Amino acid sequence: MTELFLVRHGETDWNRARRIQGRTDIPLNDTGRAQAKATGQLLSRRSWDGVFASPLSRATETGAIIAAGLGLAAPAPVPGVVERDYGEAEGLPWEEIEQRFPDGAEVPGRETREQVAERVVAALCELAAAHPGERLIVVSHGGAIRSVLQHAEPDTQHPAITNGSVHSFRVTDDGLELIAFDDPIEAESLGTGGDIEEQNALEHRPS
Repeated sequence: MTELFLVRHGETDWNRARRIQGRTDIPLNDTGRAQAKATGQLLSRRSWDGVFASPLSRATETGAIIAAGLGLAAPAPVPGVVERDYGEAEGLPWEEIEQRFPDGAEVPGRETREQVAERVVAALCELAAAHPGERLIVVSHGGAIRSVLQHAEPDTQHPAITNGSVHSFRVTDDGLELIAFDDPIEAESLGTGGDIEEQNALEHRPS
């Protein structure tokens, strides 16, 4: 059974400034690179069959740092796990978004959560089918990972998805099953739970 460990990329300057990134290609900052290195050290507790990443540079660089630390090949791109498209909200600070689009108002051009979940889950299942029985690292984004969590556990509200965090899933005939939110990468993984604020759109909560 294939296991997928989804990693949220390291911090960027827009994360720190609480600006929505979405598909905008913002690179890691020095803190983000340090987070990626620390995540690689955490992941070194287990053996891995490969590293994959969203094509956005903040995910690709995070994956490259992790792969180098593990002695694995550079991450192969998986376009389907790219971040949610936030349309006209991209680049805006969270406070301005709340003013311009209050009370859940529709944001022009924003990908729906259902569209994100369908795209990301399909990409991960396709990746798993190409790597049966393997354990893979996939570097993605807060909104994309949130969609997988909602697919796997629609009745559970998980806490914020922090930069560099790891969330493990196994692929079954029914889709993706959560092993652990914020996986400690120990012999036995922890369970889930907690509160959340609306999608972690900034993913800072920190993205």
